[in-house]
Amino acid sequence: MRKPRDIDSELKALEAKAKTLKERRVRQLGELVIATGADALDTDLLTGALLGAVATKDANAKEGWRKAGAGFFQRGARKAAPGSDRGAANDAATDCSAASA
Repeated sequence: MRKPRDIDSELKALEAKAKTLKERRVRQLGELVIATGADALDTDLLTGALLGAVATKDANAKEGWRKAGAGFFQRGARKAAPGSDRGAANDAATDCSAASA
């Protein structure tokens, strides 16, 4: 005869794991904001920019942002954050969205 499963303890373990994963994701998003230098932006401005990115239907703009993000990670966050490289990534995204407008 099989041992009965303790579903309550399994559920609690899954809930604890989900909480841990959510906390890690929030921490990583915060680290990303800091690494990109976006923590220097006004909260309303950053929120508006993120909402605009989520709402956009322009595939060209999204592709430009994706390329700028991939370039950021290829250069490394430490090299990109302090200088003009961060501005260059933003210029590329702006150029792409301006060209599609």
